[in-house]
Amino acid sequence: MTKYLISFPSEAMKVTDEELPRVADDAHAVIEEAKAAGVYVFGGGIHEGVEPVLVSADGSVSSEIYPGSYLKGGFTVLEVPTREEAVEWARRIAVACRCAQELREFMYDPAS
Repeated sequence: MTKYLISFPSEAMKVTDEELPRVADDAHAVIEEAKAAGVYVFGGGIHEGVEPVLVSADGSVSSEIYPGSYLKGGFTVLEVPTREEAVEWARRIAVACRCAQELREFMYDPAS
């Protein structure tokens, strides 16, 4: 089976403070369905209050990350047999989160 990354940047989710609890409940419900279906690998939201750092091979740490690599928002990794099934899960997450989702396929690595 293939692993897929389903994600969205935080600015894509445009919901009011009043809507947010319902959106969270709906999103958690989809994740519970994915867990029950045995396709959930892991997921979560990027903590945007903690700045990313770049760690070099020598162990040095820098606040300058790769250009264009700033990741924020939420993501889910699922492992499903077909791209069509991944698209369907992405659609379900999009409905729950009230925003479109990006879908990316991980390359196969026999060691992972």
